[in-house]
Amino acid sequence: MSREYPVRATIKSRKSVRTFDGKELTADDREKFENHLENITNPFAPVEFRLLDCDKYGIDSSVITGERAYFAAKVKPVKNYEIAVGYSFEEACLYARSLRLGTVMLAATFSRDKAEAAMELKEKEVLPVVSPIGYPAKKRSLRETVMRKTLGADDRKDFDDLFFKDSFKNGLEKEDAGIYGEALEMVRWAPSAANKQPWRVVIKDDMVHFYEKQSIRENMRGDVQKLDVGIALCHFDLMMESSEKKGRFVFEDPGIETPDNTSYIVSYKIE
Repeated sequence: MSREYPVRATIKSRKSVRTFDGKELTADDREKFENHLENITNPFAPVEFRLLDCDKYGIDSSVITGERAYFAAKVKPVKNYEIAVGYSFEEACLYARSLRLGTVMLAATFSRDKAEAAMELKEKEVLPVVSPIGYPAKKRSLRETVMRKTLGADDRKDFDDLFFKDSFKNGLEKEDAGIYGEALEMVRWAPSAANKQPWRVVIKDDMVHFYEKQSIRENMRGDVQKLDVGIALCHFDLMMESSEKKGRFVFEDPGIETPDNTSYIVSYKIE
């Protein structure tokens, strides 16, 4: 995982961008970003990225203006592929932010057939998400402003609504989260589809257990909210690494009783 940028500041400053200034990426920014895409890894499953020019491939979106390029991820639908894509895609978005480039993850509302053709999908591969990439316009379009307000894009649930101690009955306050406090705060600020914030976390026996609270149905390309959990896992892992308290993800379901529509994803253990 890259540490080429200040993790907390980059996470906090990243905003979804849907209005771009219409300029192509400079040769330097393009080279840096493409090199970074080639070296992104995650703990769950292989993900392949490509940078795609709009003029060459005809890719566009009804909710984006001024874009000149997109980047996309393709993956085989193996176990945990959605969280793998979410994790790696968010790392790409954070690196883009460190270059002062704008991004926004799109699982729909883009020319999927053209993006899939450009990505040269092989048998059993899927393309769960794309993002425009470029320089943000000085002013958001009216449509983007309305979308952000409708979604409550800058709002987040309270800490103790998302994070728990020992069971889902005990809400956790940040000051009681110990070495995980800052990492969980950056999880809290992760972006998600329709701002649903589907991640839930229980700290028990010195391990951090991640869950998905599903409120959006799966489709033929998978569970979009598992992508969101992958984004949250990226934030958590980067923050723990930056604090020099690096651990690893393990699949050790603690058997905690869960609320309705809530399922275990993965756990984190300090090494």
